[in-house]
Amino acid sequence: MGPLAGKVVLVVGASAGIGADTARVLAADGAALMLVARSAGPLAELTAELREAGHEVAYTTGDVSRAVDVAAFVEATVARFGRLDGAFNSAAMTQGGRLDEVPEDDIDRILAVNVKGTWLCLREQARVMEKQGSGSIVTVSSIGGLRGSSGMGAYQATKHAVIGLTRTAAHDFGPLGIRVNCIAPGPTESPMLDQTRLAIPGGVEKRIAATPLRKAGTGAEVGAVASFLLSDRASHLSGVVLPVDGGFLA
Repeated sequence: MGPLAGKVVLVVGASAGIGADTARVLAADGAALMLVARSAGPLAELTAELREAGHEVAYTTGDVSRAVDVAAFVEATVARFGRLDGAFNSAAMTQGGRLDEVPEDDIDRILAVNVKGTWLCLREQARVMEKQGSGSIVTVSSIGGLRGSSGMGAYQATKHAVIGLTRTAAHDFGPLGIRVNCIAPGPTESPMLDQTRLAIPGGVEKRIAATPLRKAGTGAEVGAVASFLLSDRASHLSGVVLPVDGGFLA
């Protein structure tokens, strides 16, 4: 038993990093999970790990930038478990470089994944939850969605957009019984943070040094907040953007 016992949660972007670590937390808190990412291999490994620990887990693949894929993995969740109580939308890509130096193709791709992908997930998940009359969705932005800095402008623009989508969805879907909230992590140990370290040498360490807790976060710490937002303990929270950043924005 746990705070998510009896709930079915879809974790999008579950192959590594924050998504995978959050899946572990949600499973431990009692949720039945459908895991989604583009590559089957890491999902199969995580599914085996969680099943061995006694959790109810399935997986499927899909690209969040493709409407047909998003509809398919939402439908697969309902077909497998019979309902959809919660969703954690963490699929994203990063992009370094000064704004005037980012290739147009890269802009198109990061917008398709981070912004369009979030919108597609919200749309398809809300369609199912509306029929049930309830549901909770958590999106993932970044502290880069709440402020700016040099060298990550394309990524930060998309994370600002995720916050806008979340707040609008909270208004649109609230009357349907659906809560929509957003987590804005600070530097969090993950493959994406390693990419940022390569894109902006020294930038991550400088940000960590400016964080009151003087450390990067972990995916499990983000997952604990996601579990709270997805649970009935957060029943009167919607439209919230919650930094999980060690105090960086304080």
